Amino acid sequence: MDPSNPDPPRYDFKLLRAGRFKLDGGSMFGLIPRVVWARAVGDQVDGKGRIPVQHNCLLLTAASGGGHAFKRVVIETGTGNKLDQKSREIFDLEQRWLGDALAEAGVSPDDIDAVLVSHLHFDHAGGLTRLCESGERPDWTGPASGMAGSRPDHGVRLTFPRAPIYVQAREWRDALQNTSVMTRTYFTDHLGPLRDRVRLLESPPPFSPGIIPLRDQLPAAPASLRLTPILDDAGKDTGIRTLLVPGHTWGQQAILFTDRLERTIVFTPDVLPTAWHVGQAYSLGYDVEPYTSSVSRRWFLSEAADHNWVLVLDHEPGNPLRSVKRNPRDWFELVPVES
Repeated sequence: MDPSNPDPPRYDFKLLRAGRFKLDGGSMFGLIPRVVWARAVGDQVDGKGRIPVQHNCLLLTAASGGGHAFKRVVIETGTGNKLDQKSREIFDLEQRWLGDALAEAGVSPDDIDAVLVSHLHFDHAGGLTRLCESGERPDWTGPASGMAGSRPDHGVRLTFPRAPIYVQAREWRDALQNTSVMTRTYFTDHLGPLRDRVRLLESPPPFSPGIIPLRDQLPAAPASLRLTPILDDAGKDTGIRTLLVPGHTWGQQAILFTDRLERTIVFTPDVLPTAWHVGQAYSLGYDVEPYTSSVSRRWFLSEAADHNWVLVLDHEPGNPLRSVKRNPRDWFELVPVES
């Protein structure tokens, strides 16, 4: 993954399913007509025009090679458990969150050394904080998140009390300012408590600022030269890398690591949320820059095909592990991979 580090720390990884939910199909496929996307999704579209998606997260556990600064790492946290019932009904949100998935894996949130999120929308970072349990004192009290109108203030606790949170600096700034096409996605109750916990990253952009690339243009520098190493607070290299993938948000990042089988595993953000979104024009209605997402999708898939990445799709309801192959139409196909 990184030629300058021939023996990076390796990780075993476990897929954590943090809850099924549904999102509006029209919003998830942007300008793609329903007659086209519904053919791919088939009978999984419900009576409200919603498609099934999943909160896919990863638990990384230190395996071998290079020494480890982190023993256990969580990638992505899902929506969490703080939404009210009306908001949950909007998304048909399963009564399940990341804490349940970790418990099933036999791991306590107290044992997590670091957390990385692709971006800070509620369905990716909401699980960074949780509701207080009986008898607990909150770490933070303030406005409660929700999509169905204002709610009284409530108290929350940090889900991972020991773990620093790694996120792009641009994403953090945009989240605090609510710079988004959605008015309710960056919520104070999963941002406010983190101010002393975030570690801000500055990954290089794929194209120079001010440049509008051509639709099929590839970045001048390959992804391997645009990776940002994750260092622990003592400056030790953890073997985990981030890669800026703008479009859905300006500060969205992919997260890369090497597994025990020497594979480069890439946790894929909303540039490619499900296997249905492999087409170049399949940008989300939620994207701040759909054109940029389209450009990013091409170079991202090109890198994945050229370097044999194993992708983990963040919202895929089926098997989220995919490799990428070029096809005769100058585009790409996703091939399921066994873990």
